[in-house]
Amino acid sequence: MYPEDFNQSKIPAPPRWLDTLLGWFVAPHLREEVLGDIHERYYRRAQRLGQQKARRTYWREVLAYLRPSMIKRKPNQYRKPLFSDMLRNYLKIAFRNLVKNKAYSFINIAGLATGMAVAMLIGLWIWDELSYNKYHQHYNRIAQVMQHMTFNTEKDTWASIPIPVGDELRKSYGQYFERVVLASHTGEHILAAREQKLTTSGKYMEPAVTELLSLNMLKGTRAGLTDPNSIILSESLAKSLFGADNPMGKFVKMDNKLDVKVTGVYEDLPYNTNLKSVAFMAPWALFVSSEGWVKAAQEEPQWNNNSWQIFVQLAPRADFEQVSALIKDVKLNHLKPEEAKDKPELFLQPMRKWHLYSEFQNGVNTGGGIQFVWLFGITGAFILLLACINFMNLSTARSEKRAKEVGIRKAVGSVRSQLISQFFSESLLVVSIAFLLSIGLVLLMLPFFNEVADKKLSMLWTNPVFWLMGLSFVLLTGFLAGSYPALYLSAFQPVKVLKGTFRMGRLAALPRKVLVVVQFTVSVALIIGTIVVYRQIEHAKDRPVGYVRQGLITVPIITPELRDHYEVLRNDLLQSGAVAQVGASVGEPTQVYSANGDFEWEGKDPGFKDMFGTIGVTHDFGKTVGWQFVQGRDFSREYATDSTGIVLNETAVKYMGLKDPVGKTVRWPRANKSWQIVGVIKDMVMASPFEPVYPTFFLLGYDSPNTITVRLAPQLSTSESLDRISPIFKKYNPAVPFEYKFVDDEYASKFGQEERISKLASFFAILAIFISCLGLFGLASFVAEQRTKEIGVRKVLGASVANLWQLLSKDFVVLVLISLVIASPIAYYLLSNWLENYSYRTDIPWWVFAVAGSGAVLITLLTVSFQALKAALIDPVKSLRTE
Repeated sequence: MYPEDFNQSKIPAPPRWLDTLLGWFVAPHLREEVLGDIHERYYRRAQRLGQQKARRTYWREVLAYLRPSMIKRKPNQYRKPLFSDMLRNYLKIAFRNLVKNKAYSFINIAGLATGMAVAMLIGLWIWDELSYNKYHQHYNRIAQVMQHMTFNTEKDTWASIPIPVGDELRKSYGQYFERVVLASHTGEHILAAREQKLTTSGKYMEPAVTELLSLNMLKGTRAGLTDPNSIILSESLAKSLFGADNPMGKFVKMDNKLDVKVTGVYEDLPYNTNLKSVAFMAPWALFVSSEGWVKAAQEEPQWNNNSWQIFVQLAPRADFEQVSALIKDVKLNHLKPEEAKDKPELFLQPMRKWHLYSEFQNGVNTGGGIQFVWLFGITGAFILLLACINFMNLSTARSEKRAKEVGIRKAVGSVRSQLISQFFSESLLVVSIAFLLSIGLVLLMLPFFNEVADKKLSMLWTNPVFWLMGLSFVLLTGFLAGSYPALYLSAFQPVKVLKGTFRMGRLAALPRKVLVVVQFTVSVALIIGTIVVYRQIEHAKDRPVGYVRQGLITVPIITPELRDHYEVLRNDLLQSGAVAQVGASVGEPTQVYSANGDFEWEGKDPGFKDMFGTIGVTHDFGKTVGWQFVQGRDFSREYATDSTGIVLNETAVKYMGLKDPVGKTVRWPRANKSWQIVGVIKDMVMASPFEPVYPTFFLLGYDSPNTITVRLAPQLSTSESLDRISPIFKKYNPAVPFEYKFVDDEYASKFGQEERISKLASFFAILAIFISCLGLFGLASFVAEQRTKEIGVRKVLGASVANLWQLLSKDFVVLVLISLVIASPIAYYLLSNWLENYSYRTDIPWWVFAVAGSGAVLITLLTVSFQALKAALIDPVKSLRTE
């Protein structure tokens, strides 16, 4: 039937646009007949079943024509072949080949999936690193004010700034800044509400910070810090303090002395932000009014007191470098000539550089985390390359098996482009299966990877960039992995293949050997790197620290109750029998809490600019931590003069150029104070264990202590000692939970970044070796299969199993040894450059390369031996009969 026939009936004609679309798939000379046939079926069924059911019949007929596999009927003989038919045929053949060669398919898919999973994990890690701080809307215009300080010929870079700088930036350079925010350093505070008491981290900040950081306020507004007695909480902290109740308007006691009202709750800052540890923000005005030393520093003003932070948001058209040049001398211009010896230079560090470009050497930004982005990115690319090499090796190795197939296809009319398409479709099928499997592997490995890398990564399911990159990943990897096999196999000449005169050339195996060498070069380099990183960590851990860490705990003094009752608290702790010694200090033993300069001593060069760590301690601090004296003695209550005494570390003595330091005087004109040196101790490693010890003064009564250090009694277990001392702390500070830190753990945390590198390097090295071994196993299996007849003849002539094992293994061992020769200088160069980042570093001895090479050879032999011995043990009668 035709459209005009429908006009004579009550049955509506099919849509013309669909007829037109359907006609595109039909040969012109058959188009009218095909459409008429479909319309006839539709008309008859409509008369019998009704119009609605008939429409479904029409669509059924159309789909039957376009996709005959969708319903059970024979394909329409009028349909011309489509591209989808050809693609379906390619994939069907590819799938059959995969099923036919299960072992090789498993090796290919497992290797590719592992390589892709590693590359995907590293990609997620790099994405997380590159998106650091992008949560903040004004990310591209936020900066922190920092300064370079010159000490003699070296420049130090500090993030601490004097308070008056903020006011000067607003007053004199206001046109370049949209917001200027003064802030304290992040510190621990005790917050109490109802029955809950928590120790958490927070900052005092000026009210504009909420707009500067574009906080997402869940309750309240961004104007929450305008009230001097207010506080805004993160969502998780609000839930911890108030549960499901609305915290707005409720009061929180801060450090057991300040009552502040909750005026806002903001969404937790993401884990990949520099301010992620800030769980609450309190007004800067509250900080000034509650702390006399802060008020003095702001009102005097103190241009030399570098104890705070300043964050700024640039005006829309301002440039970081331009504004940095303008504000460079703001601090210098307000210092007296005798105070300006360190030549301070202010500059802006953009937020986009806070995480990946945080390191400075002699005033120059030398990078930081960006080095690891490049390192892991290259590692991921190499591991993916290893997986692709496996695919190419196994595909080309089995080319003889498919030579007849190629010859027959060419003989019956296949052109080379069709063969290339066939082999690329096989490659894409393998890669697609491997990609799906790799997603499953990533989901399995993410928890472990997050723990090792200290991240909170997750799959970016809703991110179109992830899927676009995944598709590109599959296509690129499929093309890369299938290019050589496709171009190589499709070039076979059918006449030679079918005559049986086709033979692989002597150099046919050369590309495979080169690729195996590349594989093991990467693997051996990763093994060497893992060993050297581990040695560097152990070298630093074995460094003498100048005190005894074991059995030490620290308790922060946050509330005035502990500070006011320190002496009676100390006596009660000593009488408990659970404590050997108690001391207090400004800062923990694992950090240099404060530093000062402009000291004077006998013999000092007038042009020498000094800077010392200045740690206030009590009389018993040295006995508690276990100082080791080189000269002089410890502080003692028996000597009244020790109130103006000072203990130096060895580095300070060398720094000052003193030969007989005990008894000499150190003056500090700025504070109008003098101290007499009573002793010299071995260097305490208080900062980074990879860097030189900071020259440090330990002073009595220099400042109010903020940390109590306790040495637990060795005769009791740790848990028993803690159970005894906990009630004593609660007795004098009932409003605050008893919280402590082990000095061991705090010191161990200083190795966190290096240990993460070590674990990740080990993880990647193991996976690289696994992928390489998969490829070796497949090649060994192919070689053994290829030389079955030769092995049978040799066994008949008297060759032993050992002789045959050696015959099949030696070629692979030679390739691994070549890899070692190539990898060793590359690894040495890269690792030497990496170690240059550490002042206290290990060396790279020759045995590291020997161990890496021996390990690679052993792994190779274990991998190859299975197939070699299996082939050597085959009955020669069977192998020769099969041939």
